[in-house]
This record gives sequence, C-alpha cells and structure tokens, in this order.
Amino acid sequence: MDFRVEKDSMGEMKVPADKMWGASTQRSIENFKIGTEKIPDEMVRAFATLKKACTTVNAKQGLIDETRVRAIIQACEEIEQGKLTGNFPLAVWQTGSGTQFNSNVSEVVAFRANQILKENNETVSVHANDHVNLSQSSNDLFPTAMHLVGIDMITNQLLPAMKALQITLTEKSEEYADIVKVGRTHLMDAIPLTLGQEISAWARMLERNIEFIESGVEYLRDIALGGMVLGTGLTTKVGFADMVADELSLLTNFKLRPAKNFFHSLTSKDEITVVHGMLRTLAADLMKIANDIRLLASGPRCGIGEIAVPVNEPGSVIQPGKVNPTQCEALTMVAVQIFGNDVTVGFAASQGILQLNVYMPVIAYNFIQSIRLLADAIQSFNINCAQGITPRKDRIEFFLNQTMMVSTALVPLLGYDKATQIIKTAMNEGITLKEAALATGWVTEAEYDLHMDPNGMISPR
Repeated sequence: MDFRVEKDSMGEMKVPADKMWGASTQRSIENFKIGTEKIPDEMVRAFATLKKACTTVNAKQGLIDETRVRAIIQACEEIEQGKLTGNFPLAVWQTGSGTQFNSNVSEVVAFRANQILKENNETVSVHANDHVNLSQSSNDLFPTAMHLVGIDMITNQLLPAMKALQITLTEKSEEYADIVKVGRTHLMDAIPLTLGQEISAWARMLERNIEFIESGVEYLRDIALGGMVLGTGLTTKVGFADMVADELSLLTNFKLRPAKNFFHSLTSKDEITVVHGMLRTLAADLMKIANDIRLLASGPRCGIGEIAVPVNEPGSVIQPGKVNPTQCEALTMVAVQIFGNDVTVGFAASQGILQLNVYMPVIAYNFIQSIRLLADAIQSFNINCAQGITPRKDRIEFFLNQTMMVSTALVPLLGYDKATQIIKTAMNEGITLKEAALATGWVTEAEYDLHMDPNGMISPR
C-alpha cells in the first residue's frame, strides 16, 4: 500500500495515499481498534451540512474569503451526495465528544477543497481547523448533528412507515367490522367483540404513537450550534448562532432555532432521551401488535387460527408445509433491540459530567439505529404481513359457539350468581348454555335468544 505523510499538532503520520483524511483521523484509527461499529453515514452527511452552513455564515460575517468558501462548500456537497464514501472510517468507540470524528470530516473537506482549488489554479489553500472548522467545536457540532439526523430520519423514514401501517390497520378494522368473535383476557375466554374492533386497537396504537413522535420532533429543533466548547460561544462572532440556525433551516427545510441555553444543550442529552423514549413506546406497542397477530394466527389447526397471515417462505427444512409468522418475529426482535438501545441512551445521557456529555457517539449510534430499524421493520411488516391478514371465519364461528362467557349477557336479566350457576351446570354436565339455562326455569327460550345473540353484545344496549 502506498502512503503519504500528513502532519498535525502532534507530528507526522503515514496515511494511505488513496484516502483523503489526515493525521488526526489516522491517529484515531490506530488508537481505537475497538469493535466493528462505525460512526453512521447519516452523521457524516449531517456534519457536511453543518460545515457548509457555518462556512456560509462565516463568509457573511467577513471571516473567510469567497475562494475558499466555494471550495469548502463544493467538498461538503460531494460528501452529502455520497461521492467521498470510504473516507470516514472511525469507530463509535472513541472520544466521547466525537472530536476525532469532527477532525475526520474537517480533514476530508480540506483535502478535497484543496484539490478543487488546485484544479482551478487558485493559489490559496484550505486548513482543516482554521477554515473548515471555523466557528465550530465538536462539542456543539455533534449534538446538533444528532438533532438534524433525528428530524430527517423520523420525518422522511419512520413517520411515513408508521402512517402506512396505520392506514392498513384502519382499513382492516373497517373491512372486518361485522365479524363477531370471542374476546380474550388473561389468555382466557371473554365476551364477544368484532374482529374489526380488535384490530382498531392496533390502528389507534399507531395513530397515538404518530402523535407522540411528531411532538417529539419539536424538541429536536433546538440546536446547540453556536455554543462552542462550553456554551459561552467563545471564538464566534455576535449573531453567529442565530444566523447559522437560519442557514441550516434553509438548507434542510427544517425549522431550527438556537437552543435557549447552550450550557444545557452541551451537557444534557434530555431531548434525545425523550424522543428515544417515544421510540421505545412505539416498540412496546409494535411488540403487542405482532404478538397478538401471531397468537391469533397460531396453528393453524392446533392453535387459535382465527386469522391467516401471508405465506412468505417455508417455515421448516424438515417439516413439509410448515409456515411461521416470520414478519411478527422480525418485528418483535427489532422491538427488543430498541428496548436495549433505550437503556444505553438513557444511561449515556445521564453522564453529562460538568459542562459536557462525553457519551455522544454511542448515543448517536443507538438513536440512529433505533429509527432505522423501526422504519424498516414497520414497512416490511406492513407489506409482508399486515396487508395480507384475512379472517378464518370457520374458526371464529367455532370458538364463538364454544365460549361460556357469552353468559355475561344474562347478568342484567338474572343476576351474577344465577348466571354463574348456569355456566357451572353446562360445564359439569357437558350440555349447552341454552340447555342449562332453560332447565332452571329462570328464563324463557325467547328471552334467552334475545339476550344471547352475540351480535347484540358488541356495543352498549
């Protein structure tokens, strides 16, 4: 492998000749050979956008010349477009402020900007710290990037997937509104409801979670950029924070604003923690929905089997014809991962020691993974499972005729104790509820038929 020599404040480093990073990046590569987890690509693109916005504002404030500005912005845009992929190799497990990652991005931008300047026969050069990182600190860049990525991924990936599934479940609820079935609580028989009513709970869960997460996005609109190292804004010019928030809003189409208190936004990660908690809440409801569906589809002959789910792939290499609820299993595994991620995010967020939280890379990694997994899993579940759910009316009718809990409808007529006695008689003697009820003489056949019609049990009388 060919190398070139790069220098930083600590001296010289050999860097692969085909890479654009500099000495600081190479030091991080060599000092943090930990795991396989890398800073997510979403953070790379977000940092490029942040540096583009800062450079534009620095130019407006007279801190950098237009020749360098054009080269830096072009380099940042190439990163946003994915043209410089392969130049961002750093591990999540590095300094907790993300300083080395910030240096990595700055070095790549500077390298590419200098290539552009040379191609245009310009005599000036771009320095990673003095120009690309001007008016910026890793301490305010990293939390700002997390907020940008969160807004972007939630708005453009997660919420659309959630809304699509919510629409599917709402349509299924309406389609099966007239199919009366037995309800179950504690995994035991309960009074009737319709399949549509059962599914409507799932639809409302998605609808409610959409409301939660949309409200959570609002917390992410407060950005730390402009706070610099501690929150004082030292080395920025007056007005920088407001100007860069406006510039970022234009670049991203997100309505962003400077944090009300930069000292808070650097040391606390409570906004990310709150939003991730909403992701955990979504995961909890998705776990419930997937578990309900695989229980109702279980069997199909020796389980509940009241609904059928799409047959997507063989379920066994030795049992012919076996089909498993694989989309439910994938969704519940994602939910479990989100539960774990939430513990990590919450604990890491608690480590805002003095003026800075130094667990930001692991927070970002888990936050981004959670959003991505949820968006992908929900979309897969919707397309490959939810849209294909159908009722098995024979099984529904069988269980509806078997349950004793429809006797609840006799309580207003006979009282709880007499209704209970009828159930026990039917169960002990192996006869139907109707036979047991009529044998008591407490109710006529006409009264029994009127009160025990399942279609009359699915709403208040």
